[in-house]
Amino acid sequence: MGERCAWAGSDPLYQAYHDEEWGVPEYDARPLWEKLVLDGFQAGLAWITILRKREAFRLAFDGFDPAVVARYGEADVARLMGDAGIVRSRAKIAAAIAGARVFEDMRERGEDFSAFLWDIAGGKPKVNRWRSMADVPAQTEVSVAMSKALRARGFNFVGPVIVYAFMQATGMVNDHLVSCPQHRALK
Repeated sequence: MGERCAWAGSDPLYQAYHDEEWGVPEYDARPLWEKLVLDGFQAGLAWITILRKREAFRLAFDGFDPAVVARYGEADVARLMGDAGIVRSRAKIAAAIAGARVFEDMRERGEDFSAFLWDIAGGKPKVNRWRSMADVPAQTEVSVAMSKALRARGFNFVGPVIVYAFMQATGMVNDHLVSCPQHRALK
């Protein structure tokens, strides 16, 4: 049957994330925005750090409801900066709030965040056939294009490497190794 991708390691939380979430196509706009925000918070840190804090992030950011987060002001920034359960980076918190405002602006103009992203990604998951982790790129032409499009809208912490990790996590690309049972399951 094969072995799961080596990056999942032996941590049960990481293994569950690998087996149940990573690479599963996500089409709902709100969870896509949440994952983009969390990938931005991950910049410079290990993903497991964010994964372990994810529930605290969800509580701190009102369930990642963009309509609520878009209305955050300085008192909310201060509250978040004081929350030891999350990554306390003023720049990343400001980016999350700004991103919520962009998300809401797009929605108010009748533009769907999910359709915007999936159109750039090609409309359906790209199934790669990597044999080793060394084969998996850190970024692609598509992640560069998506990064530019997101930045043009006003999003931050959306560089091409962060965006490629986001694309992997949300199933826009299937980067499970061919030896991994999830590669076949998601194909």
